[in-house]
Amino acid sequence: MTGPVDLDALGPSGPYRTRQRLTVTELGGAPVAELSLVPRLFVQRTMAAQHDAPAMPADERARALRRAGELFATADVGGMRVEDYQHTVSRVSGMPISVVRAATRRIEESAAEAYRATQYARPTGAVNDWRDPLTRSGRAVWTRRGDVFAVHAAGNHPGVHTLWLEALALGYRVAVRPSRREPFTPHRLITALREAGFAGDQVTLLPTDYSVADDVIRNADLAMVYGGEEVVAKYGGHDTVLPQGPGRSKILLTGDDWESHVDAVVDSVSAHGGTACVNTTAVFVEGDPAPVAEAVAERLSAIPTLPPQHDEAVLPAQSASGARDIEKYLLDHAAGAKALLGGEGVADDLGDGSAVLRPAVFLVDRADAPQTGIEMSFPCVWFAPWSRADGIGPLRNSLVLTAVTEDGDLIDRLMEEPTISNVYLGDVPTYWMASWVPHDRYLAEFLMRTKGVVRA
Repeated sequence: MTGPVDLDALGPSGPYRTRQRLTVTELGGAPVAELSLVPRLFVQRTMAAQHDAPAMPADERARALRRAGELFATADVGGMRVEDYQHTVSRVSGMPISVVRAATRRIEESAAEAYRATQYARPTGAVNDWRDPLTRSGRAVWTRRGDVFAVHAAGNHPGVHTLWLEALALGYRVAVRPSRREPFTPHRLITALREAGFAGDQVTLLPTDYSVADDVIRNADLAMVYGGEEVVAKYGGHDTVLPQGPGRSKILLTGDDWESHVDAVVDSVSAHGGTACVNTTAVFVEGDPAPVAEAVAERLSAIPTLPPQHDEAVLPAQSASGARDIEKYLLDHAAGAKALLGGEGVADDLGDGSAVLRPAVFLVDRADAPQTGIEMSFPCVWFAPWSRADGIGPLRNSLVLTAVTEDGDLIDRLMEEPTISNVYLGDVPTYWMASWVPHDRYLAEFLMRTKGVVRA
């Protein structure tokens, strides 16, 4: 790339370049792209067109999704080679390029599997179409709760764009408001979807400023919104909005054999650059957590500081000022905890206006220490002691809990706890995923409903 590229909005009639632009910069401040920001009226007209558009037939959707995944991962899309796309995302987001490459492959796989993945959520007593012969004797038919699905996307990881593909597979028309930090992934993906056969009124890209953002939600039937606690507080009570907030994923180690699980802990903390909601933020150890924490800190300390575009980079980067802000937040909230790694700071300046965020490992003295609920955008983990007397209270509010235990009664309690979304048993990293296993329940549980049908 020789200069800033134009990232147009993608409306029903094709690309749309606006007067109001946002300059997207790399971490060092150099401009990389000009992102068109659409006004409120464009959002309203675009989404009205999506409401009026008919859904594509299911078999056509499945074929087009598969083809779009191939284009996204291998072809020149919108005039950009996949290698240039990956390099650009790494430059602007600070994500290690190996993570961006892995996410590219995952998006390709998710597109190919999107329709089949939705079927895992379909109730066994329901059919997909009223024409199914089983409806003659009475059946539930699985139907959409609406027609238009909106997404307020996050920019912390390209993988967030795998999930909404399932809405497209189910026949929803989808409107994506991209992250202003990293709009390249959704722009490339939606362009690939259109090249693969989806019409402009089936899937749109609506970059907006903050004053127009809520219009994207208001003009949809259902929406999914990524963000922090403020997003959960704002939308948590809306049955038409699915908030995707902090993961606060955790590991519980019981018994005496912790040495054989250090690899899984290190991987759970550092995979994806430590930026994902499935990265481990707290480890609870039955007994003394110090030896485990020390072993993990030793391993994490050996990770080299490398710019994110380096093939062997593991750690994420931020602008130098952004990294210092994160460092200050961490150290301010670590008061009372014992630092094994990162106690003197985590921002490692690269000398080009950016800084790598190095790992942090802290020990707290009780299971209910408030720090165990702090989730950071880099490898940062809090170790705490845990005993049976502490119960499952400290383990609540987890997207993923990996529990190394053979206590069936404890497992029963973890399975029954509604604030723990996923329970992995044994030496399984918290970032493990599969298309047939729900992430934060199946998205189709939110998008679909059953409707009783009988034909005389």
